[in-house]
Amino acid sequence: MSQYSIDDEGIAFLDGLSGEEFVREAGAAIADPGVRGGIIVVVGAGRGTLPYSGDVQGLGKVLRRMETSGKPFVAAITGTVTGGAYEICLACHHRIATDEPATHIELSNVQAGLMPGLGGTQRLPRLIGIQRALPLLLEGRRLGPREAKEAGLVDAVAAPGSNLLESARAWILSRAGQATIQPWDAKGFRIPGGSAGHIFGPASAMLRERTMGLYPAPVAILSSVFEGCQVDLDTGLKIESRYFVHVRGTAEARNLMRLARSRQELDGLAGRPANVPIHEFSKIGVLGAGMMGSGIAYVCADAGLDVVLLDTTRESAERGRSAAAVVFDKRVSKAQLTAEERDKAVARIHATDAYDGLRGCDLVIEAVFEDRAIKAEVTRSTAAVTGDGIVFASNTSTLPITGLAEAWTNPENFIGMHFFSPVDKMPLLEIIRGKKTSDACLARAMDLAKRLRKTPIVVNDSRGFYTSRVFSTYVNEGLSMLLEGVAPALIENAGRLAGMPVGPLVLADEVSLDLMRHVREQARADLGADYRRNATDEALDIMIERCGRHGKKAGGGFYEYPEGAKKRLWPELATWFPVRAKPEVGELVVRFRCIQSLETVRCMEEGVVQDRRDADVGSVLGWGFCAALGGTIGHIETVGTDRFIAECERLERTHGKRFSVPKRLRVMALA
Repeated sequence: MSQYSIDDEGIAFLDGLSGEEFVREAGAAIADPGVRGGIIVVVGAGRGTLPYSGDVQGLGKVLRRMETSGKPFVAAITGTVTGGAYEICLACHHRIATDEPATHIELSNVQAGLMPGLGGTQRLPRLIGIQRALPLLLEGRRLGPREAKEAGLVDAVAAPGSNLLESARAWILSRAGQATIQPWDAKGFRIPGGSAGHIFGPASAMLRERTMGLYPAPVAILSSVFEGCQVDLDTGLKIESRYFVHVRGTAEARNLMRLARSRQELDGLAGRPANVPIHEFSKIGVLGAGMMGSGIAYVCADAGLDVVLLDTTRESAERGRSAAAVVFDKRVSKAQLTAEERDKAVARIHATDAYDGLRGCDLVIEAVFEDRAIKAEVTRSTAAVTGDGIVFASNTSTLPITGLAEAWTNPENFIGMHFFSPVDKMPLLEIIRGKKTSDACLARAMDLAKRLRKTPIVVNDSRGFYTSRVFSTYVNEGLSMLLEGVAPALIENAGRLAGMPVGPLVLADEVSLDLMRHVREQARADLGADYRRNATDEALDIMIERCGRHGKKAGGGFYEYPEGAKKRLWPELATWFPVRAKPEVGELVVRFRCIQSLETVRCMEEGVVQDRRDADVGSVLGWGFCAALGGTIGHIETVGTDRFIAECERLERTHGKRFSVPKRLRVMALA
């Protein structure tokens, strides 16, 4: 039975079809002489790659028939349209998107470990030019409707509240009596901007610098565009198909696709207590208007919530509000927001130094300095105004939540909500459940994560929780290498080759050497005789006490930061950390990867992390562990558990007990 409808003007509406149905019904519409044209309604439901699980080549053939049939086809786009769904739009002759906040176009194939398989590497360069298409294909950027129009990805934007289908229908009727063809099928067609052969060499080098050769999809995309745009479209589609099949079969693609599925499940609040009603938020309090506080205020206001931004002085609170406004200004400059929308969002942030302003808040987030006494003070001051019936969340990155909850008279309503900096860009939210945190409190925190469009992971309480605890092992291992006499440049390069965004020494500078030492001093005070010094303590003592270097914010640490020039390693490092070891870079790469995965297994063994989705997605989104390896647990499976254990046993013999194999890992090997 036909799944598409035809109106009295002979226009077919293909709406709400699965991929398999689309192949069948689009083919029927093309063959039906009573059909003058078609409207393909593309409703984006979120993240994704290909729109269906069937034969990709079969779908590709239908798209080619559609664009060469002579009948006009229009894509009516609403929601977040990604990957293969947008490739279907590219095969249409005209694309109209709704001008709504929820509408986005995202060429996300590469982020999911894949490359376009339905003509994306061939049609997009022919539509907007190679030079403009490559960044979109290689980076998987998300564009709002107006950005997409400016970039050439859509032809028109339907005003909010207007009838999208009527706009699409009107365009088809305007084509009456005309044969409709794609630009690339017209005689004498030339790719806009020419072949752009000069950009492929630099693009390849930049790609290598960015991915370190760990991700096959971007390389395949670049090759497919380069080769396919030198021939006709049909030959180019065959070239793309061969690269697509190759990429889809790699371990890296399987890892990235699994991560994408896990993230989608977490975005859908997997693990949320089912017996708790969904909470609708209206007003959020944020304590502390520094970088983190202003960032949290920004994402809350962007989500349509009223925000009370409180600091010790009105001036400090206003500075935080202004910092949030700057982020909105940037979005206006990129055509992501109108000036009116920005003004309304900024107006939702209320700067104050009075706790009375917190009355009526659904939830309060504390984002003050990482000091237990300061946090306790603001917690008690809040309770005095709001009462303890609301949820109070601490944005701590290391301090145990159960201890902080002692300052809140109802610990069942106390939880950790660890945002990542910069808050407006980092998608992860680590939710930490204290020993007394209730299901209702956890559910409310997860509901807020969804409202703020953050990906939540849920972990149990411990020092450093999950992300800070495991992330610190990467920096610690780099400092251990430094004390062993490994050249700083080799350490930094090995970190990048391991798949990390930057090296461990520059990360230490970014975090601040002073803050790292403060956290360790807090741990020493809490643990007493149980505290164990390690290489990090020794390296920090040398840098802070003997060298007077405190990190990037203080003007320099392991690196120098000359004004108007690129950062560079501090030349005097060799004086304080003499180079006397020359290990193979591959050995350093193995150490960096193994130490993070081992600590993740320990977190699972101790019950800090209970779901491997939280572990893998948290490691990738939280501190940039190599996604191609599948996250910290996925890495073990990619290497092979037996081989991974053997590597750790070898490293333990050479470098000590930090590489000892947990019992949980040996159980995994037997499973």
